[in-house]
Amino acid sequence: MFTFIAVIFFTSRLAAKYETVAILSSGVSYRRFLRPYIIGAALIAFTSLLLSHYAIPNASKVRQAFEDKYVNNTYQSKDNNIHRQINPGEFIYLESFNNNEKTGYKFSLERTKNGKLVYMLTADMIKWDSINSNWTAINYHERVLPDIELSKIKKNKIGSGSKYEEQLIFGNEKKLNINFHPKELGRLESKVDVMTYPELKQFIKKEKEKGSSGVERFEVENYKRTAIPFSTFILTIIGVCLSSRKIRGGIGMHLALGLLLAASYELFLHVSSIFAINGMLPPIAAVWLPNVVYGFIALYLYKTAQK
Repeated sequence: MFTFIAVIFFTSRLAAKYETVAILSSGVSYRRFLRPYIIGAALIAFTSLLLSHYAIPNASKVRQAFEDKYVNNTYQSKDNNIHRQINPGEFIYLESFNNNEKTGYKFSLERTKNGKLVYMLTADMIKWDSINSNWTAINYHERVLPDIELSKIKKNKIGSGSKYEEQLIFGNEKKLNINFHPKELGRLESKVDVMTYPELKQFIKKEKEKGSSGVERFEVENYKRTAIPFSTFILTIIGVCLSSRKIRGGIGMHLALGLLLAASYELFLHVSSIFAINGMLPPIAAVWLPNVVYGFIALYLYKTAQK
């Protein structure tokens, strides 16, 4: 937006003094007239890409750690009925989770092999042990199912002590070493802000494999980091084409039109992102749709610009 307003202000000043008329009347093509603007937009877009993908996330880690420790330490997860695939064929379920106490309620763990359930554990709650970095299941119930096809069980007589019998185990406490950490249910903003582009891509891939909800939010942020710098080209072309012609109202009218277009672009991007986060649009389509629409607007203004 700052680039857009700067382009409009500068070009409008040229148009007010008939400099654009002199440039174009001397035989300079409109494409050649746009070249310095495009070079400037490319430098800004490239810098913005590096900042948004790498520099800003790394710089945000210290700030985010401070906020999570002292400002957001009372954060509570509002997710209910949490399902996760923590490993291939290994699933967990939590009815709710308390971030402050690091405690999950109505927990279950299931392991499958070749599409068949072979192990299941249910517990009233699980508590995180920060010293040993593992979980403790409270009032648990285990079921160990025989890893054998049903047709083979029918052919054999199942007696006492048979290896085909289901094992039931009850207990008060049991240590669990599972691929699940309380940070996975922390603030989404804490994760997005501090991840570089490769880290964010890998995180999205893992969350999809786990079947986590809210992955669309991360995908929207990932695509925005590329789409917004790219919009610098589009808004620059729109700004030049709007303000290169002298009109009644001068700089004030050009700036008013520019602010209106810039604000409408920001609103369009925000609304389409909300649709993507709520699952009503694919994230990549929602983020790039404003660029496509305003790209056509830029093309139309370029074709109809005074040359």
